[in-house]
Amino acid sequence: MSDPRLAPVLDRIDAELPAALDRLMEFLRIPSISTDPAYRSECDRAADWLVADLVSIGVDAAKRPTPGHAMVVGHTADAGPHVLFYGHYDVQPVDPLGEWKTPPFEPVLQETEEHGQVIRGRGSSDDKGQLMTFVEACRAWKAVHGSLPAKISFFFEGEEESGSPSLIPFMKENAAELTAELALICDTSMVAPGVPSIASQLRGMLKDEFTITGPRIDLHSGHYGGPALNPLKEIARVVASFHDETGRVAVEGFYEGVEEISDEMKRQWEASGFDEKTYLESVGMSRAHGEEGYSTLEQQWARPTLEVNGLWGGYMGAGSKTVIPSKAHCKITCRLVGSMDPDRLREKIRAHVSDRLSPDATVTWDGNLDGSPAAVMNTDRPEFEAARSALSDEWDREAVLVGMGGSIPIAGFFKEVLGMDAMLIGFANDDDAIHSPNEKYNVESFHKGIRSWARVLAALSAERS
Repeated sequence: MSDPRLAPVLDRIDAELPAALDRLMEFLRIPSISTDPAYRSECDRAADWLVADLVSIGVDAAKRPTPGHAMVVGHTADAGPHVLFYGHYDVQPVDPLGEWKTPPFEPVLQETEEHGQVIRGRGSSDDKGQLMTFVEACRAWKAVHGSLPAKISFFFEGEEESGSPSLIPFMKENAAELTAELALICDTSMVAPGVPSIASQLRGMLKDEFTITGPRIDLHSGHYGGPALNPLKEIARVVASFHDETGRVAVEGFYEGVEEISDEMKRQWEASGFDEKTYLESVGMSRAHGEEGYSTLEQQWARPTLEVNGLWGGYMGAGSKTVIPSKAHCKITCRLVGSMDPDRLREKIRAHVSDRLSPDATVTWDGNLDGSPAAVMNTDRPEFEAARSALSDEWDREAVLVGMGGSIPIAGFFKEVLGMDAMLIGFANDDDAIHSPNEKYNVESFHKGIRSWARVLAALSAERS
């Protein structure tokens, strides 16, 4: 730790941790559920809370209206590299409420045998606790030095958990104000407990749904069983054709735009501390069932998938009904990597299905499902190595560049709409139960997350000087 500015900031963070936890608890008490109109006023209250908190540390912040929930935007006038920090203040619904062991919006600190002290409550990990790690790091810098080591824009939305319908229009309308040199996002997790992680790539998403129709009406299986085309048998045959015996997707052209990861990236992943056995056994599996020739992490982060998410048709009530259904239905999703084009891929999948239909079978597709490409981070930028070094110093182990199996569209939107690269650093753990009852955030994640962002800001400003 060679930056003389940093030590007093870290000391301040340590000393003020109880106050930082109190602020987070106050924020968590606001039930800002964006998807439920009944909580609209609470989302508004959460935005107001953030504005007031930012103003308290000298940020020029305001609540900005949208057709949905408000955005919170703030700026500082400090010298140094210009970065934009993104987070979201809305949270998921709490259902099923009966499975919560403590009220979801009455956050508490709990001692646990496995994790030490944890913050229990909805939004503690996704994303209020993570968002506040950055705000608290800025608060400490400002308290110690009177200024921040970088020019910072804050951008907090209230619709991330409900599809972000207002996000892209707002970004386009305010592109000049929001564009910075680099976007920072804290809405991700660590690859393993205590292993600081920077996302290098996020898989994209394609969704589709199709219906295969055979006979004009449902048929009596005694009268038509045999000569009739059964859509359930037809759709099962088509679905089975999506993959070969090695787990590879058999749709022609599916892997267009897919690239192999580098040896250095593979080395970091192998040394990350990821426990494959625990990962699989925790959900009742004894082995990985994906594409042969690739490790579990590669399958999860760097390889595309085609998954069947729903398959149904015919009679599904109690007892038996001797029917050959007229229709059968299937929902699929694909996780995309590299430069895979969701629109072109959709055409390939639909052609694959159509080419395999039997006579008298027809297919119709749901035309209202969207897709988004993968986001590949520009890890050649010097800021990534500066941040990786800073995180390694804080956590006392090598920080790793990781992939992510899920999709975080905002990273791609920053590039697509604002022409801005993004760096994602998060301190959540896979067992934080985000979107589930009894969500938690380790106090260690919160505390060391604040310290980590303080170090990253120092590193980014030092890299510039």
